[in-house]
Amino acid sequence: TSELYGKVQEIPQKETTPFYPRSPYGVAKIYSYWIVKNYREAYNLHASNGILFNHEAERRGETFVTRKITMGAAEIALGRKKDIVLGNMDAFRDWGFAGDYVEAMWLMTQQREGGDYVIGTGQQHSIGEFLDVAFTHVGILDWKKYVLSDPRFKRPAELHSLCGDSTRAKEILGWKPKTSFEDLVIMMVDADIERLK
Repeated sequence: TSELYGKVQEIPQKETTPFYPRSPYGVAKIYSYWIVKNYREAYNLHASNGILFNHEAERRGETFVTRKITMGAAEIALGRKKDIVLGNMDAFRDWGFAGDYVEAMWLMTQQREGGDYVIGTGQQHSIGEFLDVAFTHVGILDWKKYVLSDPRFKRPAELHSLCGDSTRAKEILGWKPKTSFEDLVIMMVDADIERLK
């Protein structure tokens, strides 16, 4: 998870960027990262760490901000809801399509040796940009009329700027993301509209 980087020490983040997690989830993932690396080195195992930035798809849990947005846009467009409530509206994330990231994981297993790879798009987008694409897709040009912010949904130690540098994955695995940010958001909104119908 990109949450290993937390309070980022450089932008974009790469395999050599120091970790600074800001949540229990991020701290727990640090253990996973180091135990994989330890066993790979100690026992010569073919084991890899994929440090995946936010990977999204239509199956993402409904408590995640991306699905709150896509479900909210779909419900509002279909007249089933009047508004949605989010937390931090200022965060920037590197959102990519989960299917592309699964391909990267598979490519890791095809290498002669295990390794550590950052998997991300290298592009940051704001919550506002995500809202723009989702709501515009359903014919709503001003999402601000439908989106409320509630401090209860803000993290105590917020992550502001996560962006992955996948140069190593490109050079060694031959991997790069295929799905654009806009196509990802539209895919998720369309899936939610179909589900609601």
